[in-house]
Amino acid sequence: MITVIKNVSVYKPEPIGVKDVLLMGDKIAAIEDKIDINLNGVVDVKEIDCTGKILVPGFIDCHVHILGGGGEGGFATRTPESTLTGFTTAGVTTVVGTLGTDGVGRDMSALVAKARGLEEEGITTYVYTGSYRLPLRTLTGEIMKDIMFIDKVIGIGEVAISDHRSSQPTFEEFIRAAADARVAGMLSGKAGIVNIHVGDGTRKLEMLFRAVKETEIPVTQFLPTHINRNPELFEEGIRYAKEGGYIDFTASEDPDFWEEQDGEVRFSKGLRRILDEGISLDNFTISSDGQGSLPVFNEKKEFIGLGVGKSTSLLVSIKDCVFNGDIPLEIALRAVTCNPARILKLKGKGRVEKHFDADLCLMDEKTLDIDTVIAKGRIMVENKKAVVKGTFE
Repeated sequence: MITVIKNVSVYKPEPIGVKDVLLMGDKIAAIEDKIDINLNGVVDVKEIDCTGKILVPGFIDCHVHILGGGGEGGFATRTPESTLTGFTTAGVTTVVGTLGTDGVGRDMSALVAKARGLEEEGITTYVYTGSYRLPLRTLTGEIMKDIMFIDKVIGIGEVAISDHRSSQPTFEEFIRAAADARVAGMLSGKAGIVNIHVGDGTRKLEMLFRAVKETEIPVTQFLPTHINRNPELFEEGIRYAKEGGYIDFTASEDPDFWEEQDGEVRFSKGLRRILDEGISLDNFTISSDGQGSLPVFNEKKEFIGLGVGKSTSLLVSIKDCVFNGDIPLEIALRAVTCNPARILKLKGKGRVEKHFDADLCLMDEKTLDIDTVIAKGRIMVENKKAVVKGTFE
């Protein structure tokens, strides 16, 4: 299949003006001022006129409980599994799955199987091996074997620190796991990243600062997430990023509410601080924590039940940056495109470039609403409606 996207304003995520973009199969074949193809009907050519739209890389959601999350309130509070359209309608074309608190009722076999199922349905998937607890329960029995020999596994996590739900690992346990992940990544050409769940505890990033100070493991081997859960932790995250570390924000469907209710640092304010502090634009990401359980409150702020985290929170956060935070779109987009692709070593992802994967989103240039989503060259969402659905959707 050959597709030509015509007259579209391209963000690589850096803006390069109005272009035509040629897709051949699952790759971007060309980006030119004008592309005209006439194969006399020998091969189907689909042209999409995108006047008034912008083209951006498909989003990478780098922290999702694809098997479902929650469960801390008992078995009835376990959240459901992810669905294909839950990702594609949110602009997500690549997802990284993780286990969380529960690494017993859900395990690595099921996580990898779910990732493979989503891939068969049309998007790209990866996973972290392990869960909150150390020592990790891996698929092969060893961290290094999982990363080196299971294609889907790109690192370990989410390992919990500074949280009452963590296994309260010793420093030695923590460092040994991180060292194994790093070396396995080197040997396999993967990131070997250590994805870190950071809770509300007073120790915050103490374990990471100690690791960098007392060992040879570089600061870039860790990706602490939920860094914006409260102002105190965010300040530690800023200090960590100033030392060259990566930080991952957790997106919210309602940043106004959570800022007021729990003191969460909304992504737009956090990103503005990163810009003001002169921190590298390469060192931040944002993820949805999708399928995690979320408390739901009424207009009186009374608890009325549990909801489920969604990947749509990524676009909410990006829009908040552009429309309320006076942050250029190309900077906000880095958090879900080129930055996670580079940090996690996801080849062919995160940029609108020749020879890269044809993972793309078409957005309205005024509202930034998602109109069309293309994953691996296949149109998944068109005119804001899912045209490809999961097996049981």
